[in-house]
Amino acid sequence: MDDLIENPELDSKEKQHAAKKSTLVSVVVNLCLTTGQISTGFFSGSQGLIADGIHSLTDLVADFVVLFANHHSGKDADDDHHYGHQRYETAASLFLGVSLLVVGLGMLWTAGNKIINPISVGQIQMVALYVALGALVVKELLFRYMLAVAERVRSSMLVANAWHARSDAASSLVVSVGIVGALFGYPVLDSVGALIVGLMVSRTGWTFSWDALHDLMDRAVSKEENEKIIEVILSTDGVKGCHDLRTRKMGDMILVDVHIEVDANATVQVGHDIAFTAAKKVTTTLPVLNVMTHIDPV
Repeated sequence: MDDLIENPELDSKEKQHAAKKSTLVSVVVNLCLTTGQISTGFFSGSQGLIADGIHSLTDLVADFVVLFANHHSGKDADDDHHYGHQRYETAASLFLGVSLLVVGLGMLWTAGNKIINPISVGQIQMVALYVALGALVVKELLFRYMLAVAERVRSSMLVANAWHARSDAASSLVVSVGIVGALFGYPVLDSVGALIVGLMVSRTGWTFSWDALHDLMDRAVSKEENEKIIEVILSTDGVKGCHDLRTRKMGDMILVDVHIEVDANATVQVGHDIAFTAAKKVTTTLPVLNVMTHIDPV
């Protein structure tokens, strides 16, 4: 006997609201930074600051991807998506990871070219350094805010977007170092710093892309989460044991298939009630979307 137990108490409204609010904050910040960095870059003669402003502009694309995924992932199950639309978040995480990887590789390429083929740097005005440092502080604060929201609502998509903001903060740091180096006559510092940050950004992008890709391929949950599911099932009255537990990710939620062992002398109704209760406990205590149970007599 198989029962598909859905979680009627699962409420994603708070998660969607938090995601939308934090992402809109990011949109406003990135708009202001893009305008300020590019205009100041032209005024002060800092090519690095102009590039950093363009980097902030790319964050806006990521923000709109998150808003799109957040809107669609909250939709209820329908005839074409029986388990809901949570994987919109995983797809968005994959996109953000790939974009981070591309930005990081671009930084490595640019920095490498500057080291191999150094070019003369014109006089840069001090205001460029002030704007670069200001952007660094704002981006770091934005990162910490977005990461706190992401961890509170358990959203891997928002975590990826938060680290996207951190990559922009890293680029602002590189620009700041480059401007200082240019002011003191050592423009090569810009390229060296860009190489280091490019490696960091590329590694972060690769990690998010790889994790999202595995989740889209129905990767199982961690050993610790697996043990928690088993613990909850075994704590249910009437459950004699369980086996053949299988899990897969659905966005930030989990789908569970499990065989539950009950007394062989129990009636069909009793066995059904035991399995239903066990599944209900799992969905109400853990981030599990639904549980498919199979009853085995022992």
